[in-house]
Amino acid sequence: MGVNLSDEMLYNVSKPERYIGNEMNSVHKNPDGIDVRFAFCFPDIYEVGMSHLGMKILYHMLNEREDTYCERVFAPWTDMEDEMRKRNIPLFAIESRDEIKKFDFVGFTLQYEMSYTNIVNMLNLAGLPLRSKDREDGPFIICGGPCAYNPEPLYEIADIFVIGEGEEVLDEIIDAYIKWKRSKNDRIQFLESIANIRGVYIPSFYDVEYNEDGTIKNFYPVDEKYPKTIQKRIIKNLDSAYFPDKIIVPYMDIVHDRIMLEVFRGCTRGCRFCQAGMVYRPVREKTRENLLKQAQKLIENTGYEEISLSSLSICDYSDIENLVMDLIEEHEKDKVGVSLPSLRIDSFSVDLINEIQKVRKTGLTFAPEAGTQRMRDVINKGVTEDDLIRSVTSAFSSGWSNIKLYFMIGLPTEGMDDIDGIANMAYKVKDAYYSVPREKRKGGLNITVSTSSFVPKPFTPFQWDAQDSMELLNEKQNFLKKRIRDRHIKYNWHEPEVSMLEAVFARGDRRLSNVLISAYKKGCKFDGWADHFNFDLWMEAFKENNIDPAFYANRKRNYDEILPWDHIDIGVKKEYLMNEREKAMRGELTRDCRAGCTNCGVMDLFGKGVCFNGSVHNKVL
Repeated sequence: MGVNLSDEMLYNVSKPERYIGNEMNSVHKNPDGIDVRFAFCFPDIYEVGMSHLGMKILYHMLNEREDTYCERVFAPWTDMEDEMRKRNIPLFAIESRDEIKKFDFVGFTLQYEMSYTNIVNMLNLAGLPLRSKDREDGPFIICGGPCAYNPEPLYEIADIFVIGEGEEVLDEIIDAYIKWKRSKNDRIQFLESIANIRGVYIPSFYDVEYNEDGTIKNFYPVDEKYPKTIQKRIIKNLDSAYFPDKIIVPYMDIVHDRIMLEVFRGCTRGCRFCQAGMVYRPVREKTRENLLKQAQKLIENTGYEEISLSSLSICDYSDIENLVMDLIEEHEKDKVGVSLPSLRIDSFSVDLINEIQKVRKTGLTFAPEAGTQRMRDVINKGVTEDDLIRSVTSAFSSGWSNIKLYFMIGLPTEGMDDIDGIANMAYKVKDAYYSVPREKRKGGLNITVSTSSFVPKPFTPFQWDAQDSMELLNEKQNFLKKRIRDRHIKYNWHEPEVSMLEAVFARGDRRLSNVLISAYKKGCKFDGWADHFNFDLWMEAFKENNIDPAFYANRKRNYDEILPWDHIDIGVKKEYLMNEREKAMRGELTRDCRAGCTNCGVMDLFGKGVCFNGSVHNKVL
């Protein structure tokens, strides 16, 4: 019997559609006779979680198994949580409304460091012990996603981490679980049974020693039967990998309320700040024919009128123009539009956006990342100001008038000239608009400049670099606020306090688990939401645990220091990352992998013939 959500209770909360379920294409099974119940938890609200492509894939993939019932769980918004706690209603799954404490697995996707306190809060709301060592029965807590590449800050909380792409690994874990469940052995024996599955990390099977200065002295498995390094898991052939032909259609607006069609994984550009560009290597593409079939089925099964092509840099898809043209041609009559969420300014095609514009015009977003060519070379962005101006001028000529520009501040070697370059570039984009003949321009020019603060991430060439202090980040933001004063240009920025905490947990070690739990107990949750973020409480939590956050965020590492994620192997060699960092300091570029292998090492780990799997080779640059 699931929990009772009375009408009275739902009347008391905002957006009750978040909790009622039964949406189109949601999966409902009879739990009787099911071997494994899996609670897929997204540590944020419904609107955010339902926009996550990984959840859509894994939810439907797990439910393809007759022996498994996967349900969704989201963090209840604060008003709902208050009602639940007042009425002693534990955290429940959307489909059955059964409390997740009764499930076999409680899985969290780690998309963003600032959602970590929500994980702790959800475990507490579920009535589960927060620490792995205190859970003698009940579900296993399993975590995956991009932040799992440095799993250590959640060491105390999670039982299992999946490193890499979960499609294949989860099947193997569930097969092992069913076997273990029938054996009626103890919990440790299940963890032992999966410890050597590639892509699985059991944190309790490893120990660490520290030097007097707080750096890591030694990190090792507690028994030689456990692997010294955990190799990430990837899908080698994306075309044959599972992808749902239907997705859940919510009753309410969500962040990305459209079909998300995954086109390829990986990136060959090698931007030196970008973790995704390194950990998702190698590039694996789907064929255009397969994508067209998948799009057709998703349109038929959802009724959506927009397809968003999803990847790290969509215009790098080797058959992008034909794909867009075919999608437009096949679905234009039904008013189904196509959107490209991630455009590189050098691969921008006027013909392409003109095709897209035929059906529906959406905003254009470009990410120059840095304001000067010197800085763009340091980060290996590989684009020029001319590229941007050429692209936006073409867009303005085609009737576009809303442009978003993303930059990063606080990058290694950055000076105030580089910050000034951001403002200069914004004004040059405005000039480009007015350089277009009046009859071609659409009125209402709106340029949005957004800056985020550089967060050094594991497995990037900048993983050894310090983050700017909050004072310096504030100084740089204030400079831009004064420089960008124009009714056509809006400036947005991220709060340095949040960026500092991101840096702490991105590069943190297992000692931060206690800080996380302390922060939660003090009331921290929804830290990614500005109106809920309380920096003072976080500082109290660090102090309580005798941890200096600057040790993690603002300290430059030496190359010979043992990093908390050194036992994770993503295929890209550490020596390659070091060499890339040295090249950054010299302002030297590294070519796109598609122009010739740069020997990052990923081919050695996964065997030759993996890179560019599925690419249309005559179109590869």
